[in-house]
Amino acid sequence: MPTLEAIETKIRRLQEQAEAMRAKKASATLDRIVALMKESGVTVADIEAHIGGKKRGVKAGKKTAAGAATVAAKYMDPKTGATWSGRGRAPAWISSAKNRDRFLVDGNGTTASVATGSKANRPGNYRRGPQPAKYRDPESGATWSGRGPAPAWLANAKDRTKFLIEAGA
Repeated sequence: MPTLEAIETKIRRLQEQAEAMRAKKASATLDRIVALMKESGVTVADIEAHIGGKKRGVKAGKKTAAGAATVAAKYMDPKTGATWSGRGRAPAWISSAKNRDRFLVDGNGTTASVATGSKANRPGNYRRGPQPAKYRDPESGATWSGRGPAPAWLANAKDRTKFLIEAGA
């Protein structure tokens, strides 16, 4: 029965043989490439220009070994710490969020604090979703928020102020 040292020695020898075979194959490939370049008159500068011309669209970030650009994280999940650059398909933890501002990451890699109300103060930005009632019909008790078409009990009224709900009430 072979010993552990004998098996390790055999493994090292086989790895050296595999490396020598790889080097021999690479050398043969390089010799073929050089021969083809000489035959067709292609220079290394031509190859670099050709490869350099194919790199389009990568302006920011570093390139990985696969050739894709890495981009700094723009959003972070506060629960898991997972990040997303804002490019490509949105991950599940942010895809259903109506307002992604709470997931924004500042330059230090921490969740940025977003000033509330700064966006709402600009003209044209309205609060979405259900609104508090502004008008109430004294007879039926029905209410209306002031958004959308006015109900029949209010649409025909000449003076809507008598239907207003007081702020304190």
